[in-house]
Amino acid sequence: MDDVIIIGGSFAGLAAALQLGRARRKVTVLDTGLPRNRFADHSHGLLGHDHKPPLEILAEARQQLARYPTIKLVNARADSISGAIDNFFVLTADGESLAARRLILSYGVADQMPDVPGFIEGWGSTIVPCPYCDGFEVAGRHWGLIWSGPLSHNYVRLYKDWTDTLTVFANGHDIPSDIRADLARRNIPVVDGLITEIDHYESHNATVKLDAGSHVAVDILFAHPHNKPSASLHESLDLATVTTPFGIALQVDERRETSIPGIYAAGDLANPLMASVTTASWQGAIAGISAQQSMLV
Repeated sequence: MDDVIIIGGSFAGLAAALQLGRARRKVTVLDTGLPRNRFADHSHGLLGHDHKPPLEILAEARQQLARYPTIKLVNARADSISGAIDNFFVLTADGESLAARRLILSYGVADQMPDVPGFIEGWGSTIVPCPYCDGFEVAGRHWGLIWSGPLSHNYVRLYKDWTDTLTVFANGHDIPSDIRADLARRNIPVVDGLITEIDHYESHNATVKLDAGSHVAVDILFAHPHNKPSASLHESLDLATVTTPFGIALQVDERRETSIPGIYAAGDLANPLMASVTTASWQGAIAGISAQQSMLV
């Protein structure tokens, strides 16, 4: 029996494994090799790894974990979970049954792309969600924002630290008159109509096409599609969740423990605020340490 099984081997899962391996706890990490940020050319804002490809950072992390004999990395999908604290069972898609005293869920979320030609092709390069991740590289240039709801008004104010040139695409949303007045006061144009296509010419260059036939060119386009957990294990466990503007997240306490004792969660799956590599890593570390300390006698 393992001490801990970690389901999901991206930044949160590997950070948890590192802490547990250094405590000489027996750990198995199950991973399908599809991290959320695999579409991004570079990862930014991670101390010591700024502007490095995220897949390169993860590959280096796996190589470093190899020096810990109690950590086992397995390319497999977890299909089901049963049991209770000190006696959990995980069944993989290959039919293997694994047992552990604790579980850490870090299988992340998957972004739900809109059915707009060119959106998926530009995701992670021309179309991005986070100014902290990509804003510096396009600072001072013409940004576009696809309106997604009330939070978009805050994004307008946030982006001011990076650019003075911003165009808002309403994309069918009914933006209230008082917000439109505030956007006008800030000299931010609003383009009405539905987006029908997005053309890409370079990594930071896009033309937004609208149903009225007009075209608007921007250097970078910010969008915030909804997301959903990358697996449904939390549903079968009936774990408590919280609602976010973009989907759901698992409810955890300050130790990253879920509503079921012995099951912890970290990374985008349990982050209702701002997703990033940095937050996923520290949450994974806390989950690993908390799981280890919960087994002390």
